[in-house]
Amino acid sequence: MTSSRRHQLKSMLLQIATKWLEEEKREVAAAKEAYMAENCPAPDLSGDVAALTEVCKKLHQTIDKIDEERYDIEAKVLKVNKEIEDLRLKVVELAGVKKPALKKVRMSADAMLKALLGSKHTVNMDLRANLKQVKKEVKEEPTEAVGDWRKNIEDKADRKKMFESS
Repeated sequence: MTSSRRHQLKSMLLQIATKWLEEEKREVAAAKEAYMAENCPAPDLSGDVAALTEVCKKLHQTIDKIDEERYDIEAKVLKVNKEIEDLRLKVVELAGVKKPALKKVRMSADAMLKALLGSKHTVNMDLRANLKQVKKEVKEEPTEAVGDWRKNIEDKADRKKMFESS
């Protein structure tokens, strides 16, 4: 279907829908007038002051009665709405909250802190930089011990004899 044809069909649908809405408004207005004519006849205002005050008292009584009914209906509606909301919460509790599966993300510690703290904070997670430098002690052998290797062998031989004799 071409876009111009689709546009034409859409505009025709909108025109039909607007006509239907206008008809519905007219029907609602006519139904309202018919109800008012049937249930609310025009008051008879011909007469003396006492008759008019009596008509006003009747009107006030009917208004009070209608207000009481309206208040009762509103209370019922609020109660039912609260029950509906409670039932919805129970349904959600019974269904349980499904946690989405977490994705495995490979991210360095620096990138993670930057994402958490924002781009303003630059944190260096080079942990080796914070470590103390420890120098290894080198045992220096006396230079005279390095001398003649034959002398060392003779010293060891003397020790050997010492252990054998005892």
